[in-house]
Amino acid sequence: MDIETDGRFGNKRVHNRLGPGPGGAPSSTTGKVCNFWRAGRCNRFPCPYLHSELPEAAAPPKRSAGPGGNVWRNPNTGGRGGGGHNRWGRGPGGGSGAATHRPPDRPCKFFLAGTDCSYGERCRYPHSYCISDSITMLTLLKGHEKGVTGIALPTGSDKLYSGSKDGTVRTWDCQTGQCAGVITMGREVGCMISEGPWLFVGIPDAVKVWNMQTAAEMNLTGPTGQVYALAVASELLFAATQDGRILAWRFSSATNCFEPAASLDGHKLAVVSLIVGGMRLYSASMDKTIRVWDLATLQCIQTLSDHTDVVMSVLCWDQFLLSCSLDQTIKVWAATESGNLEVTYTHKEEQGALALSGMPDAQSKPVLLCSLNDNTVRLYDLPSFSDRGRIFSKQEIRAIQMGPGGLFFTGDGTGELKVWQWVDAAQT
Repeated sequence: MDIETDGRFGNKRVHNRLGPGPGGAPSSTTGKVCNFWRAGRCNRFPCPYLHSELPEAAAPPKRSAGPGGNVWRNPNTGGRGGGGHNRWGRGPGGGSGAATHRPPDRPCKFFLAGTDCSYGERCRYPHSYCISDSITMLTLLKGHEKGVTGIALPTGSDKLYSGSKDGTVRTWDCQTGQCAGVITMGREVGCMISEGPWLFVGIPDAVKVWNMQTAAEMNLTGPTGQVYALAVASELLFAATQDGRILAWRFSSATNCFEPAASLDGHKLAVVSLIVGGMRLYSASMDKTIRVWDLATLQCIQTLSDHTDVVMSVLCWDQFLLSCSLDQTIKVWAATESGNLEVTYTHKEEQGALALSGMPDAQSKPVLLCSLNDNTVRLYDLPSFSDRGRIFSKQEIRAIQMGPGGLFFTGDGTGELKVWQWVDAAQT
C-alpha cells in the first residue's frame, strides 16, 4: 500500500516558553498567561502577561521497574512466557524511556473534526491522529458511510477487506490504497475474519463465506439476530450470536461445505467477543460473564463473573487471558494450580473499554491496544501497562486488525479506515 506519511505529526514550531531572561520584560503582575503568546503572535514588549505556562503540581514518583524481559510472546509459538504475575502494572513509561517534557495530551480539535485550524502551523496542538513516537499513520481509506465493524487480510491476498454497518464489504487494493470493489450485503455487517483463503462475514441471521482462491460462496444459516463475533479453531467455525448462543460448523471435504456441528449454550444475553487460546474457546457476553469452553468436548468448564458490566472483548496471549468491560476495567487472568482462571491484575480506565488487540511493536515488544468510549485507542507496554501513546478518532473505534510487516488497521464509527505502521522510536 502506498505510504503517505502525515508529515504534520507534532508541531515543530518552538515558542519562547521560558519567559523573559535577565534584563527582559518584567514578570506578569496579573498571574495570567498571555493568549496571544499561546497562539504564537504576541508583539507586546513588555507584555503584562506571562509568556510561560503556569507551574503544575509535581507528579508522584513512579515505581521502579522490575527485572527486564519480554513476558508475552505470540501464542502460536507455544511459549509459556516468563516472570511472575506481580510484574503486571509495574515499570517505567514508554518503550524508549521516560519523556523529558510533557507532550500535548490531545491533537488539535479542528484537525480531528476535519475543519480548518485558524492557527495553522502555529497551533500548539499536533495536527495528527495519534500522539506517540511508536506509530505513524500511512494512509486514510474513505468509502464506508457508517461504522467499520470488521477488517480482514486473507493469507496470500493483495486485497484488504472491510465490513460496515452500511451493509457493504469493501475491497481495497494494497498496492494503490484504492477501493477495488464493493459487495452489497443488504444488512449490517456485525463482524469479519479471515482464515487461510476463507473470508467469513457475520450478518443478522447468517454467516457469509467466500473462498478467495476458488471464488466459492456459501451462506450459513442458524444464527438468530446479529452475529457479533467469529473464531476458527480445531477445524471448526464459531459464531457468537445475539440470542446468547455460540454456533459451530465443521468443513466437510466430501461436500465442500460447512456443516452444522454444535450449539454452545449457557450465556443469558448476546455474545459479543470470541477468542481461542490453546485448547480453549473464550466467550464474552452482555450478561457480564466470560465462559471458558473445552475445544475437545465443546463443554463449558468455567464461568468468570468478576466484571460488573458488559464484557466487550477478550484477548489471549501466551498463558494470560485479558478482558475489558464497560465497568471501566481491563482484567488479566492467569491459571491457578487447579487449572481455573483467576484475576491476577486489574487495570482501571476512566472510560469504558470497547475492544482489545495485542501485537508486537517495531522492536518485537508486546503492546496492548485498547479502544475506549472516548473515541481513542490507548497503547500500553505489557506487562507494565506503561503508556505508549494514543490514537484519536472522530467516533469510537470498534475494529482493530494486525497486518504483516508491522502494519495494523483501525476502523471507526464514521466509516473511516486508517492504516498504521509501527516505527522504531530509537531511530526516529
